[in-house]
Formats: sequence, structure tokens, C-alpha cells
Amino acid sequence: MTFVLALDQGTTGSAALVFDAAGAVRGSADREIAQSYPASGHVEHDPDEIFATTVAVGREAIAAAGIGAPDVAAIGITNQRETTVVWERATGRPIHPAVVWQSRASAGICEELRARGLETLVRERTGLVIDAYFSATKVRWILDRVRGAQARAARGELLCGTIDTWLVWKLTGGRVHVTDVSNASRTMVFDIHRRRWDDELLAALDLPRAMFATPVPSMGVVGTTDPAHFGAALPIAGIAGDQQAALFGQTCFAPGEAKNTYGTGCFLLANTGATAAPARGGLLTTIAWDIGDGVRYALEGSAFITGAAVQWLRDGLGIITSADETEALATGLAGNDGVYFVPAFTGLGAPHWDMYARGLLIGIERGTTRAHIARATLESIAYQTRDLVEAMAAAGQRIAVLRADGGGTANRFVMRFQADLLGIPVEVAAIRETTALGAAFLAGLAMGVWKTPDELRTRRAIAARYEPTMSGDQREHLYAAWQRAVERSRGWATP
Repeated sequence: MTFVLALDQGTTGSAALVFDAAGAVRGSADREIAQSYPASGHVEHDPDEIFATTVAVGREAIAAAGIGAPDVAAIGITNQRETTVVWERATGRPIHPAVVWQSRASAGICEELRARGLETLVRERTGLVIDAYFSATKVRWILDRVRGAQARAARGELLCGTIDTWLVWKLTGGRVHVTDVSNASRTMVFDIHRRRWDDELLAALDLPRAMFATPVPSMGVVGTTDPAHFGAALPIAGIAGDQQAALFGQTCFAPGEAKNTYGTGCFLLANTGATAAPARGGLLTTIAWDIGDGVRYALEGSAFITGAAVQWLRDGLGIITSADETEALATGLAGNDGVYFVPAFTGLGAPHWDMYARGLLIGIERGTTRAHIARATLESIAYQTRDLVEAMAAAGQRIAVLRADGGGTANRFVMRFQADLLGIPVEVAAIRETTALGAAFLAGLAMGVWKTPDELRTRRAIAARYEPTMSGDQREHLYAAWQRAVERSRGWATP
């Protein structure tokens, strides 16, 4: 039993990977999930599709590895973090579609909380800002939207949770209602210092505490799966939100070590150790993990739309048929010719925190082609990451080398441009699915597949290292124009 199954439930799809004791991928599978946009700024998923695809890819990955379920030592779960589900305790039936982390549906509720002067309290207790990004206002919005839901929640008939909680509940047949501390820290009602739900913040949103899952460490067995799902009762032994899992998978165990994940969005996290470093400059303080030796914290910067913008070129505009085309289109141009794209489809995250910003394509002339749009989209990924790196530096967390992972690292243009724009080297992880690797590491440590975090450092491998070659003047000229474009995108969708 030296194999670990990682279930990676993300924004655009569900994936599963089987890792062996050497940390190598032995089998994998993935499926896309449907994206729903029922109103301006709203994003939703089908919770039942999330669960069904997760089970399906788990089975397929085990089969692809050429093993049976009894060969799996444990399951590690990682997930899109703030996406929120509310369901019936008795039946497990969701009362509303999942409200995705990108959704601005609860922006009005956030405005009310700010008007009541709660911003300082939220910052001090949770390390977060008041924003529709986080889970608690999504729960409030669902309860407001579904007739009779508030009364049912007060009677204890409804439960809520982020996707880790939803998956564990469903995988265990409704026997276990838990969330790990890294996911709990993204709700806006969890005290990251006392590691418990905050009664004052719950009361401010009129959310019954009984709806919320029991917080647990990121490492350790929380329950076993129903044998019907994978063919055996498998222990669920590791849970972490996707970005914290990637930080763990990159073996950023020491304070100051940082990674950036290039996925649907970009998420830059820096380990701050046992100290919850006060966030400045639009960054967040969050729990990284708890593996039994005390909570570890991180500073985080989040860019909401990066890889999702490339998906929009394919599905929304139809100007590419696959993401791979963008690299050739971008490199076919000598420069961006002044075309910039700010992909603020659902507002701007760090360091701006503007729920009402919207997407902006600027600098278009008659000679502008789809290649310019593709290049501007790819460049926007690197520009947003520089925004986050600048915010980290302002908070005292200077990054000397950027560890990169996620699907976006396959695009060599993005990685080269990223190194040029930052003026520091970018190291690409050999296993792009570092999020899943982190979940596997957590579960494997719990079950003795690996003995210590130091052993995991030997499993880390670098596929490529990009060194900056751009002149400082050119770098700053390009970045200054990006900042002008961002300013023009702000506050467009007024309340």
C-alpha cells in the first residue's frame, strides 16, 4: 500500500492522480465541469456534477495506474477553496447551485458589512478583507435567495461547506462533516488565531453555527469512503485548499519560501511560519496548514482570472481552438503594439480588491489581430503576478526566485515574459499538478508512506528555469502601461 490517490477538484474540472512512494504520477484522469453564469458577475457550478466527476476520475486514475483500490494507502483531497454549497442534512441534496469563488453575487452583502464598520474586525480575526470572494457571504446570499432556507438553517436542517467539506460528506455517505483549517480560513468567519468559528462574525451575518463543519488539521484520517465509490473503504487522510496544497507540494516549508500557481487564477503564497504576519498592501493572511506540529501561516495574493481568460478566448470568443495555440500567436509578434487586456471578468483581487472592476481591452487599432489579443491575454497573467510580487515586497516578503506550478507553466512565452517582467528567475516544477502532489504528500505523511517533510524535499524536481533578459527600462515601461489600463477598468459595474 504505497500508493496515494489525490482528488483535485478545481474550478474548471475535476482531476485525480495516483502517486507512488517516489512521488511519481502512476495514473491520472480529468474531466471538465460546466460553468454557469446566470447573471452579470455571477458564477455557479452543479454540486452533484462536482461529486460525480470527482468519483469518476478517481476510479479512472486507479485503473490507469494498473492497481486496485486495496493498493491505495489513503486519499488526499484538494479543492477550489471559497466555492460554497448549502445542502439538506437529511438527504444530502443541495438547495441551490454552488456559488463559485469568482462570483460577485454577494457584493451587496459585503457593502452592508462595510457600512456597519466591520472591516477592521474581519481583518483582525480572519486575516481577510470584506469581499464577495469569500464563503460566508455566499452562504448568506443562498439563504436569502431560497425560500424558507433561513428558518430551516436555524432548525439545524441545513449544512454548508466549501468543496472539501462537500466531497468528504458525500464520500463518507453523510457520516463526516469537517473542513480543514486551510479551507476554514477562507470563509471570512473563522478566527485564524484561535482556530475556531467566530461567533461575533457569524452573528453579524445571521448564520447558525450548526451549519458549519468541524475544523480539523490538514493531515490525519477524518473518515473512510463508502466502498461503493472506489471499490474499497479508503481513509481520507489529507485535506488542503488548492493553493495551500500547492505551497506544500512545492515543499515551501520554511518561512520566506514562496510559490505561484498558474491555473484558473494566479495565487502567490509565501510561508510565514508560525507567525500570522499582518497583511499589508492588499494581501491576505491565511492558514497554510496544520500537520500536527502547530498551525503554519502564509501571506497570499490572489489574481482571479488568468488561465480562465485563455479559456474565454476558446469558449467565449472562439478565436482559438485550444490553449496551446496562444504561445505561437504571441511569439509571432515582436511586441504587444500597445494592446493590453485586463481580465477583470469578476472584479479585481489583490492588491486592488475592486468588486466592480470589469474586463478591459485597450490599445486596439485597425491593424490589431487575434494574435494581439492572445498575446495581451498571456501578458496579463504575468502583469497580475507582478502586482502580487510588488505587494509582497511592500509587506516585507521579497521573493528572490519564483517557484511556479500549474497548467499555465506549460506556456513557455508566459514563463519567459514572467521572468523578464519580474527581473528574477522563475523555476517551473517538474510536476505541474503540484496542487494534487501537495494533497498526496499530506495524506501519505499521515499514513507513513513518507516519514517527514524533509523527506519530501528530495521529491521536488525542476523542469525548467527561466532567467530574465529584458532591460530594466523596457520592463518598467511595459508595467507602467499595464497599471494605466488597470485604473481604467476599475469601478465600471457600479453597485
